[in-house]
Amino acid sequence: MKGPHHPPRLSTPLRRLLLLLLPLGLVVVIWQAAQVAREQALQTLVREAENELRLSAAGLEGHLTRNDYLPQLLASREMVQRFLLNPGQQDAMPLNLLLDQFRATANVSDVYLLDDQANTLAASNWHRPNTFIGQNYAFRSYYQDAIAGGRGRFYGLGVQSLERGYYFSAPVWLEDTAPDARPSGVMVIKILLDSVEESWAEQDAVLMVTDKDDIIFMASHPELRMAALYPLSEEERQTLLATRRYADEPLSPSGIDIQEQRPDGSRLVSFQSGPLAEGGFLGVTRHMEAYDWDMHILKPLDSVHNAQWFSALLAGGLYGMVTLAGGAGWQRLRLRRERELFAERERQTLAKARDELERNVALRTRDLLETNRLLSDEIEERRRAEANLRQTQDELVQAAKLAVLGQLAAGINHELNQPLAAIRAYAENARAFLERQRIEAADANLAQVVELTERMAEISAQLRQFSRKSDSSLTTVSVQACFDYALRLYQNRLRDVDVIRHWDEEVWVHADLVRLEQVLVNLIGNALQAMTESSEPKLILSAEIAAGNVRIGVSDTGPGIPEPYLSRIFEPFFTTKSPGSGLGLGLSISARIIKDLGGEIEAGNQPVAGASFTIILPRVKRPDTSLPSPTQEQQSHA
Repeated sequence: MKGPHHPPRLSTPLRRLLLLLLPLGLVVVIWQAAQVAREQALQTLVREAENELRLSAAGLEGHLTRNDYLPQLLASREMVQRFLLNPGQQDAMPLNLLLDQFRATANVSDVYLLDDQANTLAASNWHRPNTFIGQNYAFRSYYQDAIAGGRGRFYGLGVQSLERGYYFSAPVWLEDTAPDARPSGVMVIKILLDSVEESWAEQDAVLMVTDKDDIIFMASHPELRMAALYPLSEEERQTLLATRRYADEPLSPSGIDIQEQRPDGSRLVSFQSGPLAEGGFLGVTRHMEAYDWDMHILKPLDSVHNAQWFSALLAGGLYGMVTLAGGAGWQRLRLRRERELFAERERQTLAKARDELERNVALRTRDLLETNRLLSDEIEERRRAEANLRQTQDELVQAAKLAVLGQLAAGINHELNQPLAAIRAYAENARAFLERQRIEAADANLAQVVELTERMAEISAQLRQFSRKSDSSLTTVSVQACFDYALRLYQNRLRDVDVIRHWDEEVWVHADLVRLEQVLVNLIGNALQAMTESSEPKLILSAEIAAGNVRIGVSDTGPGIPEPYLSRIFEPFFTTKSPGSGLGLGLSISARIIKDLGGEIEAGNQPVAGASFTIILPRVKRPDTSLPSPTQEQQSHA
């Protein structure tokens, strides 16, 4: 019989080589994963930058061009042309006010009028210390383009205000039919760029706009404005200063440093100084053909660095897992034989233990089955008990409603007796009129009979609606509609009672219509019974919105509830009425209904006199008025 076979062990040189290759492989895997993650993150960042740059460029173009029609419109105004006919003999104040009015309406910075010699005759800022009136702008290209008969555009710093702006100009023609006609003046508007830059500041990026000379005249960071994208030579600086486009600004270099030019046209840049010197950026440029500008966006590289770190850690973790798995496999190979031998020795012991375990499991299974059967019986018994309890509660609620109907019987009897007596009188009159061939008089009496029968049907419908059973479904219910229904049931007893309503708008709650109506009928009935001895009975109804709930109040001016009874007022069979006047179940059932609806009911006394009951239910929004509400459907059905 052969002895146990053991796998060969690694030699010492091979073990040393393996220990050298493992960390080297870890470094290579981490570096490669970081490079792949960096490239993917940069591509994603480039797409985001291009989208943001496209939207920002469109917004800038829209801001600049929405008022380009205004100079031509003002140049055609009769007041402007009449003023240019003889400017020295006219008062410029009306024209100044007109230009200021157009400035405020169009929301631009300034509007001003130049004569054919580029002297400012009228301006919207006539009342400011730095007014344009009296200044000559012949050196501005917008004047030169407009006086030549075209429409001018110009951007730069204002000579007087030193504010960056964009200028639109149009010629003012007094005679344009002659072949050698020349404009008599130039109308100019100026638009500030601050609002656009403020919107850029909200983005997680740096936005800049440069002209053909690489001068940053717009930027989301104030430190970059009026700076040269790249250092200028002395000749270039003197040329720009001579144009007066940027006044006397030093045009210092921005300090940008291009670190890598990518194949897709983007760049990796950083700043040598300034507030942006601490981090790197991905730069993307978009040319604005209409203005000969370049718009740049610089996106921080934080997401790229995070992606590199995450990928490096993930790759290192995977490499470690693979290495550990390889070591575990090797160790498993070595221990496999030992386990087989150990398993052979323990097989008999495990067989005995298995037989013993099976016997114990069989005994425990029988006990578990018996316990499960007893538990199932107990659950079924509890389910039947809950069903009986629910049925008993519904029958008790219905019995309480029938008890209220009994209390309403006297008033309903009086309401029905009056129409019946009137019907009899009208019917006898109709017969007499028919015998006399007075058809129209008989028809009028019969119409009164029909109207009285409809009134009796309405009274009967109210009783049938109140006595119906609830389907226990929660819907959107109008509190005011429930109050109106309850008041209609007591309309005979309310003739001498002052009903006061406190609500400004219709309020809706999440409840069961039938049960909420029953609670309000019980509370109003109790209030009316409490005020039988009151000299000035007042029934106060309210519906208030508080913290997402609706507080429904029913108050009276009766004697109120004695303080010792307030804590027991909702107990079953507790009543303060005289014997034979009630069973003391109305408030108990009402409290149970409100609790089932997910609300609360409170009882108390008013500061002067009388009891007060408050119902708190969840508030819901008003339902769609194009569809009938559940309250309307059930009332119309009743």
